[in-house]
Amino acid sequence: MICWVNPFTGLAGDMFLAALIDAGASIEAVRAAISSTGLTGWHLEAHTVVDHGLKGTRLQIQVTDSVASRRAGELITMARRARTPVADIAVAALAAVARVEAHLHNTEPDQVHLHELGGHDTLVDVVGCAAALHDLGVTRTVCAPLPLGRGTVHCAHGTFPSPAPATLALLQNAEVIGSDLDVETVTPTGAALLVGARSTFGRMPAMRVTSTGYGMGTRSFPDRPNTTVATIGRETRTADLTTELTADHRETVATLSTNLDDVTAETLAYTLERALEGGALDAWCTPVTMKKGRPAHVLHVLARPEDAAALIDLVAAETGTLGVRIAVGQRAVLARSTQTVQVRGHTIRIKHGPHGSKPEHEDLARAARDLSLPLRDVASRARALVRQPAQSKEASADEHDR
Repeated sequence: MICWVNPFTGLAGDMFLAALIDAGASIEAVRAAISSTGLTGWHLEAHTVVDHGLKGTRLQIQVTDSVASRRAGELITMARRARTPVADIAVAALAAVARVEAHLHNTEPDQVHLHELGGHDTLVDVVGCAAALHDLGVTRTVCAPLPLGRGTVHCAHGTFPSPAPATLALLQNAEVIGSDLDVETVTPTGAALLVGARSTFGRMPAMRVTSTGYGMGTRSFPDRPNTTVATIGRETRTADLTTELTADHRETVATLSTNLDDVTAETLAYTLERALEGGALDAWCTPVTMKKGRPAHVLHVLARPEDAAALIDLVAAETGTLGVRIAVGQRAVLARSTQTVQVRGHTIRIKHGPHGSKPEHEDLARAARDLSLPLRDVASRARALVRQPAQSKEASADEHDR
């Protein structure tokens, strides 16, 4: 499922959570996830309100605990107690907050003291939104450009320009536009949730709408409802994705490519290796013939969108290219798991997918060299252990003694 976020007047954590609940997320599931963190002294209620004739949901968080602020490390530890994948989104969001606050205050991320962001509201909003997205079956979040207001914000360190420095740091690579409102329209928590959900930015993707929710803020405006809109839908295929694919997860990826006719084979190989070390999902070269009949190569790097900029810089620095093409698309990722077996005391990782299993080549090569055996012999022995899982321990011991 896709969640398309339309921050009509802005985005705050409570408005995002209210929109998801209004779109059909179970408030009981949200409360249960928050309770699993060990947070005490809070109560969450959702109320139906009407703002400028538009009906939506507004949240009310009642706090009886006296703890008003916490260290980032404490919040992250509490968020980890929620079940996966709720914990994954919540921890990623809070870790992003910790990183930017640590940078702004020149300290370590786990030691940074969160004042406004360290209270109950932050954990309720972050864990609550992660739980709501999970309850709705959302695996992909897309956000329209965020409208950034003007004016000032007040915090423990004094008065700062709006958007807050932490918000701007969290919105690196996000799409934003200016708002005519002289208030804080996007909060650090709202921005962090987009980071935690690995959101992309742009117009509404092709999908079949199943529900829409309106999350209402507490501030009132004279000429418009104060709302964030969350639209939930099933992904549909456009011209470039016309066939339904069976996949356990889909994610947005960027393919970076550049034509090279003036670098050596050694440089190409080194650049591919550096790209993989730098976070590339894959990297490869294809031979081509360029203008004037020149033999050349196209260097390709498959990357997550958030890693694309750094990988472009790496490719440019290593090859001297003056341009890199970027093609953004989707890839279907099938379920996989990894098992280990022992061949004569050497650990071999076996990657299992829906349609077969394969030993890791690096493990096979290392074992083959150490054992002075042919690579195909080690591979055969490893596959034999996988084919007989009930006898894996016995077979592993036999291999060790042989």
